[in-house]
Amino acid sequence: MKQNGTPRTEAPRPVDVLVAGAGQAGLSAAYHLRRSGLEPADGPGGFVVLDHAPRPGGAWQFRWPTLTYGRVHGMHALPGMELTGADETRPSSEVIGAYFRAYEERFGLRVRRPVDVRAVREGEGGRLLVETSDGVWAPRALISATGTWDRPFWPRYPGQEEFRGRQLHTAGYPGPDAFAGQRVLVVGGGTSAVQHLLEIAPVAAATAWATRRPPEFHEGPFDEDQGRQAVARVDERVRQGLPPRSVVSVTGLPMNEAIRRGMADGTLSRRPMFERLTPEGAVWADGTVFAADVVLWATGFRAAVDHLAPLRLREPGGGIQVEGTRVVRDPRVHLVGYGPSASTIGANRAGRAAVREIRALLAREPVAV
Repeated sequence: MKQNGTPRTEAPRPVDVLVAGAGQAGLSAAYHLRRSGLEPADGPGGFVVLDHAPRPGGAWQFRWPTLTYGRVHGMHALPGMELTGADETRPSSEVIGAYFRAYEERFGLRVRRPVDVRAVREGEGGRLLVETSDGVWAPRALISATGTWDRPFWPRYPGQEEFRGRQLHTAGYPGPDAFAGQRVLVVGGGTSAVQHLLEIAPVAAATAWATRRPPEFHEGPFDEDQGRQAVARVDERVRQGLPPRSVVSVTGLPMNEAIRRGMADGTLSRRPMFERLTPEGAVWADGTVFAADVVLWATGFRAAVDHLAPLRLREPGGGIQVEGTRVVRDPRVHLVGYGPSASTIGANRAGRAAVREIRALLAREPVAV
């Protein structure tokens, strides 16, 4: 048969709700789906969770080994099950991976992996059509919880192709030992850039740090009111259909003793962005040169929503307009872990909110099988 001009070789499997992604946001949504009365199911009714990663842990499983659990900033427990007694010296990838695995088992979420969600299209009878590496599904509603890890952002600068050294992104950061004795240029003004510099500087021959804007550090605790204000600023962008910014980008970086030491010893001596890369390194507008063996782009990530492209959800501003978690152009689609819900505590709340709206939608719309 054909749907929307695309040939199909199998009948789509109907399901009430499909959750794409089993990171913090996806597991939170699955938990609330179960609490609302839906059950994991491979056929009509119920819900299914698909995850492209090889094992539980969401994006955490891909983090570098020196990012220990004790250094994780702002990890919030999943709903219904606390993470207690974790060894703070163990890699966060191991601690959180084990926690997510136990969570999936405790609540019987039956995550199917590894499964790639390739495209979401309009289906028949009011259903969506979700094409995956594990066949085609026909849900009545979709919770897209695909995060950002799969879309590292690489900015373009003159001379990038001519640089003879190594270039890599935070997504491929292997830990500091890989940079021993090398001259390393770190680009980016976020938490990852600072962590990389503090790790690499003791083993590298030299480091330099370049950012587009001066980084902002905040002293003291980040209280609930400040958190609400930060989330509101990010939320306003997605309500306008603009590409989301991360919550961290509007909160600034928390000051701590390691950062103070890095500032005092010159490790965190920030330079403006260079004018161009050369085969040997970087050149600034004032003629300053830094000879580099490696350029490490700690330049963040973008929302992984390419699978939604066939639905044409983007607004003229370049983003997807969202009210709460619901996509304005298609109320069957909810984005969790997107924009204001990209933090771990925001993801939990978004999962609950999405399920509340989806259950109301399922109650209103007739079932088409």
